[in-house]
Amino acid sequence: MQDIIEIIVRSIAAVALVVTLTRIFGLRSFSKMSGFDFAVTVAIGSVLAATAMTPGTPFWHGGLTLVTLFVVQTAVAHARSRIGGIVDATDNDPLLIMRDGEILHDNLRGAGMTEGDLIGKLREANALDFSKVRAVVFEPTGDVSVLHGDSLDDRLLKGVRSS
Repeated sequence: MQDIIEIIVRSIAAVALVVTLTRIFGLRSFSKMSGFDFAVTVAIGSVLAATAMTPGTPFWHGGLTLVTLFVVQTAVAHARSRIGGIVDATDNDPLLIMRDGEILHDNLRGAGMTEGDLIGKLREANALDFSKVRAVVFEPTGDVSVLHGDSLDDRLLKGVRSS
């Protein structure tokens, strides 16, 4: 029974710490603007779970790890906006997997996607006609962006690899 109470108390304390750190460091802490952001978000969730579920281990170990992850994420976010090489080191390039209604099969395979995966993403985006799909981009975070309609401003594909 004591283990159960300790897990409950640790869980509440760990969640409270994450909420407090989010208030201090901002919502960017949980963004998926880059692959690095996504990795930190996953790590925070993992540390939160481990901190809550590891009775006998000092709570401050997990708390310090959480603080460190928030600080590192914030530091990298600031560096990304000021030092060009940081973006190259922390982010994958987005990959074009469909353009003007045509599937780029080599890129689709490179993204680790199947045609069925792509079609599912097209349905999620309410694409109704292949010929109206201007571009599909596999984003650095693993998200898939579907751009459809009558035209496409090429500025939306800035930095997107086409092969």
